[in-house]
Amino acid sequence: MPVAAAASAPSGAVRPPAIAGTFYTGDAASLRREVSAYLEEGRAARPTDAPVPKAIIAPHAGHVYSGAVAARAYARLEPARDRIRRVVMIGPAHRAPVRGIALSGAAVWRTPLGDVPIDHAWARARLAGIEGVGVADAPHAQEHCLEVHLPFLQATLGEFSLVPMLVGRAAPEQVAPVLRALWGGPETAVIISSDLSHFLDDATCRTTDAGTAAAIEALNPNAIGPHEACGFAAINGLLSLARRSGIRVERLDIRNSGDTAGSRDRVVGYGAWAFFESEEAGANDDPIAATAALVEAHGPALVRLAATGLEHGVHHGGPPGPLDLSASPPALCAPGAAFVTLTHRLTDRLRGCIGSVEAHRPLAQDVHGHGYDAGFRDSRFPLVAERELPDLRVSVSVLTPSVPLPFADRDDLLSRMRPGVDGLILEDRGRRGLFLPQVWEQVPEPETFLAHLLRKAALPETHWSGTVRVQRFETRGVKGTPWAPGETP
Repeated sequence: MPVAAAASAPSGAVRPPAIAGTFYTGDAASLRREVSAYLEEGRAARPTDAPVPKAIIAPHAGHVYSGAVAARAYARLEPARDRIRRVVMIGPAHRAPVRGIALSGAAVWRTPLGDVPIDHAWARARLAGIEGVGVADAPHAQEHCLEVHLPFLQATLGEFSLVPMLVGRAAPEQVAPVLRALWGGPETAVIISSDLSHFLDDATCRTTDAGTAAAIEALNPNAIGPHEACGFAAINGLLSLARRSGIRVERLDIRNSGDTAGSRDRVVGYGAWAFFESEEAGANDDPIAATAALVEAHGPALVRLAATGLEHGVHHGGPPGPLDLSASPPALCAPGAAFVTLTHRLTDRLRGCIGSVEAHRPLAQDVHGHGYDAGFRDSRFPLVAERELPDLRVSVSVLTPSVPLPFADRDDLLSRMRPGVDGLILEDRGRRGLFLPQVWEQVPEPETFLAHLLRKAALPETHWSGTVRVQRFETRGVKGTPWAPGETP
């Protein structure tokens, strides 16, 4: 079951609900009330100005048993409703054997609250080549551990896409590379689905789960096995990644089924934890300010990274390899997305431009790689020659996370576009066009800007439909002339 390339079509159309009416009510109106009640408890327990976690661990039993615990975690994600647009969810395979890790092949997952699209293009591009990961529908067909979370996600996040994966016979060290590949930026949340100990008496459960909680909070991936948590492999993969990446963890809740809806002689444990990328966890709440601060602090280094990537192509005839980031600032080692633009120093005429729309690798590596790409992979221009370097200016534009731009119709979209500020990504009918904010300098009128953006997406300039989707982002940039007299890259 290999992971196909990004362009591969999903293998199934709709994955229908398998546990509606058992793990949660199957009636949409009743389900909304049920989830809302749990979330109200979660919101009441959320501290004022609590930061939004990058990842959570949440339980996956029937809502009547574990819903209140899971809601503590989902209430923490809810303030980022307008930012989070993709959820990576990993849990254990209970119903069918899986060798390795299985991504659902469906195009859409359905619950009584509606449909959630699967982001195959994004996920498959990042998972290609990772050993032990494949696409399979059968393990997901009757599995409960992921579906049980969807009504909470639909209530807290609204519209989002999903990357659902099941872990079968896989070591925890196989999960960490998958999480790293799918980590994304602030637009992506990661959910590890797991219950804790199973079918112990109340006292033994509390002792066992206290040990598991201590291991999670110590970021110890070696102390949790299948008897401590059914999702131990996914949990330990997250802990391993967190330990190496400076991520901190906070306990949100820990109970068992005897506390919620069952007897105390044979209980299942439930816990919820939130994971934050840094001690300054609230910084993601203002990604524009954070991006501006990053460029202000590291602008010259970004220009040098792009310039040395281009120079590698000039002198060696091929792309540069991975960077050694061991001595690089943490901000440049974190995932980031950037465009590198080459222009003629005296005329400002474009000479090449390539970049990333979403963060999928360290920012330093992204800039370094696109320095080469702008000179050697922009099909609109010939390859850059060494004699041209003194005449070139290098610009690096770091992207803020893109967010959906809501609008009622074409005229409403035009009124909401911010000339000179917004970069826009337009998608429809499987096609996509992107313009950086700098394009406003050449196309200052929104109507013309939109027409050119549609054409960039290989759509007619007058095209419009009810399925057009637009996201916007901003950039903060720096430019330099590394090969001009008196300057070195």
